[in-house]
Amino acid sequence: MFWLDVLSRIAHVFTAIALVGGSMFMLFVLSPVATFIDPDAHKTLMVGVQKRWKRIVHTGILLLLASGFYNFMRAIPNHRGDSAYHALLGVKILLALFIFFVASALVGRSLRLEWMRNKRSTWLRAVVIAATLIVTISGYVKIRPIPVKTAEVPSQTSPTE
Repeated sequence: MFWLDVLSRIAHVFTAIALVGGSMFMLFVLSPVATFIDPDAHKTLMVGVQKRWKRIVHTGILLLLASGFYNFMRAIPNHRGDSAYHALLGVKILLALFIFFVASALVGRSLRLEWMRNKRSTWLRAVVIAATLIVTISGYVKIRPIPVKTAEVPSQTSPTE
């Protein structure tokens, strides 16, 4: 079980690094540089990037969901009754679902989400901000002490006579 836990953590962290790193690369490097090329070349570049990136995004989402669920199930026994842990994890999961939606919308073909693709840099910024919040929450949850459960002490009253 130990090695499966290690493998799951590695898959989760590596996948998150790849997806967030790719998003940051597109936001801070590719998009600004791509504005200097002619419109036809820009369109060809974006179609090629989107085609390749789509496979990585969809595979990454699947890996993050699977490894995240496994990691969550393994951590639960250590955090029973720890409401702060569950609240922070809930926020982290909601942020991750937001990122999954935006990433899928940006690489998708749905005409209903074309407005998001037209403002790609705005949505990539939102992804980077949400990912930063997830990393912050994860770092805090990982190093904070797990609250000690106090056992209820039975009252020491003497029986009445």
